[in-house]
Amino acid sequence: MSQSLVAPTQSIEEVVGKIVNGFQFLDDWTARYEYLIDLGRAMPPFPDDQRIEENRLYGCQAQVWLLSQYHEGRLYFQATSDSAIVSGLLALLLRVYSGRTPQEILDHPPEFIREIELEQHLSLYRANGLAQMMKKIRLIAEQTLIEEEHGAL
Repeated sequence: MSQSLVAPTQSIEEVVGKIVNGFQFLDDWTARYEYLIDLGRAMPPFPDDQRIEENRLYGCQAQVWLLSQYHEGRLYFQATSDSAIVSGLLALLLRVYSGRTPQEILDHPPEFIREIELEQHLSLYRANGLAQMMKKIRLIAEQTLIEEEHGAL
């Protein structure tokens, strides 16, 4: 992974609070979609050589790739999509979960998605894709905890 592995300085609750406040500040869903697109554009570049089947997520109409790296007790994620809005959704998830311990990830389900009424305003395919992205992040956290317990890491 090419991104720097720096642990977040804010708690998940603080990051989620900023996300919720940011969405509440925007008056309508057109502005919120624009915000999502901007978040996606601001994500670090994803390595082209990692756009491989092994890193691809399914369940979304768009193409999505996700990488994870375990470093010093934390999971770091990098992701991309060929869809601007899906890239924005990925940016939200990574803002909350990247650089966290596996237990932190598992202890904080993505309730903020409901708080910002995101699922209600996504197409069925995008909502399903968002659920699959979150499911994959949580699965990686679960697998990492199991490997930690068995001394495999």
